[in-house]
Amino acid sequence: MKGLSVFLLVSTVSIISCTSSVKENTPPNIIIFLVDDMGLMDTSVPVLTDSLGNVVEYPLNDYYKTPNMEKLAEQGIRFSNFYAHSVCSPSRISLMSGQNSARHRATNWIHQAENNRGEFGPSEWNWEGLNGHSITLPRLLQEKEYRTIHIGKAHFGPEGYDGEDPTKLGFDINIGGSGIGRPGSYYGTDAFGLTAGDSYPTLAVPDLEKYHGKDIFLTEALTIEAKNAMTQAKRDDKPFFLNMSHYAVHSPFDSDPRFAQNYNDSEKDKKAQAYATLIEGIDKSLGDIISHVKKLGLDDNTLILFMGDNGSDAPLPMEDNYGSSYPLKGKKAMHWEGGMRAPFIATWVTSNSNSYWQTKLPIAQGVQHQIGTIIDIFPTITDMLDINIPEHHSIDGSALQKQLNGLNNKDREETFLNHFPHGHRSSYFTSLVNSDWKIIYHYQVYGEPRYELYNLKEDPFETNNLSEANPEQLKVMMQTLGDELEDKKALYPEVEKQSLELIMPK
Repeated sequence: MKGLSVFLLVSTVSIISCTSSVKENTPPNIIIFLVDDMGLMDTSVPVLTDSLGNVVEYPLNDYYKTPNMEKLAEQGIRFSNFYAHSVCSPSRISLMSGQNSARHRATNWIHQAENNRGEFGPSEWNWEGLNGHSITLPRLLQEKEYRTIHIGKAHFGPEGYDGEDPTKLGFDINIGGSGIGRPGSYYGTDAFGLTAGDSYPTLAVPDLEKYHGKDIFLTEALTIEAKNAMTQAKRDDKPFFLNMSHYAVHSPFDSDPRFAQNYNDSEKDKKAQAYATLIEGIDKSLGDIISHVKKLGLDDNTLILFMGDNGSDAPLPMEDNYGSSYPLKGKKAMHWEGGMRAPFIATWVTSNSNSYWQTKLPIAQGVQHQIGTIIDIFPTITDMLDINIPEHHSIDGSALQKQLNGLNNKDREETFLNHFPHGHRSSYFTSLVNSDWKIIYHYQVYGEPRYELYNLKEDPFETNNLSEANPEQLKVMMQTLGDELEDKKALYPEVEKQSLELIMPK
């Protein structure tokens, strides 16, 4: 009986140690769940609001099936005015550095093999991206003894440079990240691009050889790898920072066979149906990641930040200049709101805990209408963990603590600068949101400079250009724009090696 008593005692202690909450002040696990090219309407979670601040549902919210995003939004807070740069590499580097692209100068998407500055792009733009000396969020978290994990798309720099390899930027683990900006294929049967033919081998997703030839979708393979990495961090008794950076929903718009039947009866065309399967696959990944956190017993101490990196590129049969951020105007790589606004939801995986870290970063339920940006994530996390940032590293973002708590941060600047001195869908422009107003400046590459001025409070869909009707406000906004660019030492487009700096309106 004595031996049985000892056995029961040891067993009871073991069970308690496995199921009890984490120790007070144990550093929180942090998950950034980043979706590529996701528009504001690519979800069943409505986010756009009317003039009174009421959330409005639009038809696309009824089309997509994203129950896990719904659960995340119900438990936490979502932003209706969350901004990112209009293409991926600038946003991703801003996320890692806390700096606006005008400052870090990676102002265009980075081609994996060559300098793609464009015909008139600035010759000194930072096409090499992040490097081994860059101050990055994962590097600072390593100093706090975090296990830093990158899964999926990186796109921080080109082949042959430090930015190609996330392990040179502060990540302990990298699976799937390289210099490519999209996969050659989402199918394991194509080796994720390696055997897809044409030029796709150059776009093959690395580190996933174990899945080659198998009937598995890329989103699922990356999710499995993320779960394995979290499990190992738990075994090693390490807090983890997971940058869960999916290639979806970027082109190619390969249909995820797990969800194709859900859209067969849709009136939308095959490409739009395939896109919907990519969205649903992302939603399943989100649910699987959260379920695994709970399975590991880490749900009382894990922060999750769900976001997109720029506007949508959805293959939807919309009218020109619109995508799946409609009725916002514009889509990925454009200067209008649809190219710059992205989804953002934040929560602790379990909201019932009164842990120390939830008092450091309290998250309310509901919708936050005040502006937030992808640049704010860096200072939000460093502030929460009391991380000292080197003095020489300028930070352009604002910590989101008050806003995540459902409050208004009266101390933050209501501005977002999107500087794009390159050629693309919208070419050679700088846009600035400043409170209720937005200015878009088109550089004089193709003739005289052009101005667009919108009052976003009264005209959120940018239908009425006020640049001629309100010249005084135009001058105010152009002066503010010039000050922002000067503060960040921005580079300008070049014609015949001459820099095309701003021309103020008369």
